[in-house]
Amino acid sequence: MAQQQTAVFLIVALYCIVTASQTVPVVLWHGMGDSCCNPLSMGSIKDLIEKQIPGVYVHSLEIGSSIVEDMENGFLMNVNDQVDVVCKQLNNDTKLASGYNSVGFSQGGQFLRAVAQRCPSPPMFNLISVGGQHQGVYGFPRCPGDNITLCNFVREMLNYGAYTSFVQDHLVQAEYWHDPLNEEEYVQKSIFLADINQEKVVNPSYRENLLKLKNLALVMFLQDTMVDPKESEWFGFYVPGQAKEIMPLTQTKLWLEDRLGLQKLNDTGRLHFLSSDSDHLRFTDTWFIDNVINKFLK
Repeated sequence: MAQQQTAVFLIVALYCIVTASQTVPVVLWHGMGDSCCNPLSMGSIKDLIEKQIPGVYVHSLEIGSSIVEDMENGFLMNVNDQVDVVCKQLNNDTKLASGYNSVGFSQGGQFLRAVAQRCPSPPMFNLISVGGQHQGVYGFPRCPGDNITLCNFVREMLNYGAYTSFVQDHLVQAEYWHDPLNEEEYVQKSIFLADINQEKVVNPSYRENLLKLKNLALVMFLQDTMVDPKESEWFGFYVPGQAKEIMPLTQTKLWLEDRLGLQKLNDTGRLHFLSSDSDHLRFTDTWFIDNVINKFLK
């Protein structure tokens, strides 16, 4: 009996090792007002991925030394510094050495794109942006989470002046604030978004690194009341000089000049536009399994 039990144990252990070696690790980056391990949000997403892909390693990014600090840094820590921290985390995680897939939620979507552009090692294979604001936002209609004090602070600072050096350095949401009425000021003073969108100086490595992706999938929430405009989730934005008419990605300079390689990704079948007919980050497990896990993570 003991020999049989030992044999069964070895078979199970071997199966787990083989299964794990065949799966690609997954990196998650949460959105504003959330944290790496909230059991009602990122924790449940991590569990869902692990159930659907047995043996997969999931690294849910924590920026800081605690869940509270992680949540606060989503509002108050310079995004460029956050990206640097994450690049070091990923580089030091031996389980990611051979590469990984990534899923970013809301602002985590454009932050992971910055990781792909700036930190090609370890390699990122697939990037799924779930409601990421890739052309920025021009509005702060409501705030997720329960921290009303932080939300009010964000509004006050944006009203104070999104492009002042103090606000740019200390308020995350200001770093992807895109004022279509003041495009020149945005380009000159945005310390994060204007850089990763190649609107300041064209950095050839940003394009080269993004083109290393196997797939870039962009999810837009068709009933989004959080992101203004929601088309930013597909790289669309307001026509410069006003804040009513939307310019789709294919009419933007970003596309026409192909500063990020989005045209090439599209031409090679690697750029995907997905949608959910719901409000911001409101999706079912079934939708996530069908559109994200089965298509890009397995």
